[in-house]
Amino acid sequence: ERAGKSLFAAWHSRHAAAVEPARQWLASRRIRSAQVEWKEDVRVWHPGQRWIFEADGFGVFDPGINALSILTLILPEPVTVTAADLCFPANCAAPIAARLSLTDRNGLPVAAAFDFRQTGPQTWNIAVATDEGELLLSSGGARLALDGKVMIDGVNREYPALYRRFADLAATASSDADLAPLRAVAAAFRL
Repeated sequence: ERAGKSLFAAWHSRHAAAVEPARQWLASRRIRSAQVEWKEDVRVWHPGQRWIFEADGFGVFDPGINALSILTLILPEPVTVTAADLCFPANCAAPIAARLSLTDRNGLPVAAAFDFRQTGPQTWNIAVATDEGELLLSSGGARLALDGKVMIDGVNREYPALYRRFADLAATASSDADLAPLRAVAAAFRL
């Protein structure tokens, strides 16, 4: 800030087509619970890449942090991890699956399941139950449904939006660096 430079610690999934509309819709509703199901096939996304399961390789949190980046943006209150169950394969230093419990200061129950062993179609869903119905973000945040009715079925344009955001930040010497998703991952490992 003193040097007039920009810092952008980006979360590309936050720029998916339905994420901001989901955040806006949830802002005026009473949230009862949230569930994250983020499951994909490591063999498709990281074929033959051992680094993902080495120390500091993140394992299942490589895709899971995308879900956490969306979750921490769309919920009106910050959440913290209260419990974590991580599944480590033999001879691996990073988990292949994880189940997390999170909550906000009001006791909101949030359950998250991440799994790198998914076969077939990949699952990238966040469901939020509210006093006015259920919101479902799917396709990694590209699709938004309210009570089963699809409201947005967007095309994956995350990266062009990400680059526009960075250009805007650079033009104004502003910064955007939200560490909430990384804090959640760190808490999961600690717990």
